[in-house]
Amino acid sequence: MNETAEKAPLDFWFDFSSPYGYLLAEKIDAVAARHGRKVRWHPILLGIIFQATGSRPPADGISSKGQYMLHDFARSARHMGIPYKMPSRFPLPTQNAARAYYWLHGQDCALARQFAHAVYRAFFVTDLDISSPDTVLEIAANLGVDRTALAAALQSPEIKARLKDECTQALAAGVFGSPHVIIDGEHFFGADRLPQIEHWLESGGF
Repeated sequence: MNETAEKAPLDFWFDFSSPYGYLLAEKIDAVAARHGRKVRWHPILLGIIFQATGSRPPADGISSKGQYMLHDFARSARHMGIPYKMPSRFPLPTQNAARAYYWLHGQDCALARQFAHAVYRAFFVTDLDISSPDTVLEIAANLGVDRTALAAALQSPEIKARLKDECTQALAAGVFGSPHVIIDGEHFFGADRLPQIEHWLESGGF
């Protein structure tokens, strides 16, 4: 593998309602940085992904698999040392948070990353309703973002189109769920793939 490929960014695809997406979001930047890499964050909408791929949410809370996954969310968080509280409303629509992220990213990548972390923690630690535009605006305002400007951006055709385009790109790249990481064309699905991701970055592939 040549030097250019080794230093290419990782692509991190996720939905803000994804518990495993939250867990990986708390770790992925640090893991990448240890190996001289950056991460491109791509919030997407799982509803669109599932509709296009014929999939359905696995954690329905009723089936044996759903019950297992609800248990595993909390267990995985404990294993990874990450604060976690199962939201009282789950899952939630996340288009407002995703649109806000892309608008912020167009101005300040670091601020957009702070916002993404704040949204995830608001949902999976504080149990806030991140589907609400008011909640999204409040989270952003607490980071110093102009609330009025962001409120207008959430309804702008350009930002709506950007999110739609990201979902289209995700499908074209082979993304089928959250979290989904692509490193130099290699796909890793799920927060439990973090050790493999680190090994891949260390070794240049295996």
